[in-house]
Amino acid sequence: MKLISLHKNYSTLIKNVARGNRKAQHELFEMFAPKMLSVCRQYIKHGDLAEEVMLSGFFKVFNKIETYSGNGSFEGWIRRIMVNESLSELRRQKKLNFQDESVIENSLEHSAYMDSELEAEEIQKLIDALPDGYKTVFVLYVVEGYKHSEIAELLQISEGTSKSQLSKARSMLQVMINKQNNTSYGTH
Repeated sequence: MKLISLHKNYSTLIKNVARGNRKAQHELFEMFAPKMLSVCRQYIKHGDLAEEVMLSGFFKVFNKIETYSGNGSFEGWIRRIMVNESLSELRRQKKLNFQDESVIENSLEHSAYMDSELEAEEIQKLIDALPDGYKTVFVLYVVEGYKHSEIAELLQISEGTSKSQLSKARSMLQVMINKQNNTSYGTH
């Protein structure tokens, strides 16, 4: 049985990957691929395309690993590359469309999503059903923890547009969750 240290120092692995060591690259890939595929999948609806984006992201990781300064989480550094690769793919496909900047005031509480009996896979399907602009801002804000100013910079939109897209995504998700719950309980 192979034991994995919870607080692993990645410095040796990083050095070996930077030297082009294929075994080290494979080890790094095996270590982070499942999580990073999940990150890409948050943005990219289709599993095959999400996997391609992840592989492209790992190619960048391997080629740019010497730029990792050692400050902050190594996993966070890789995650940021995956997010940027996902956003680049959405831009390439011209799927990032953002509607007007007016912020819709909405009385939904963040915890409203937690009232649902839906499984994670079902919730992911609902998130996937959001328009790409809504979905991207929602994932960046709710899942990744970016601030609206950071999202605006990443997506080259205004903060108001980011806030509006998030508000609309939450409203749309709540409607879909309520509909799903009503259907599940046989009341619809």
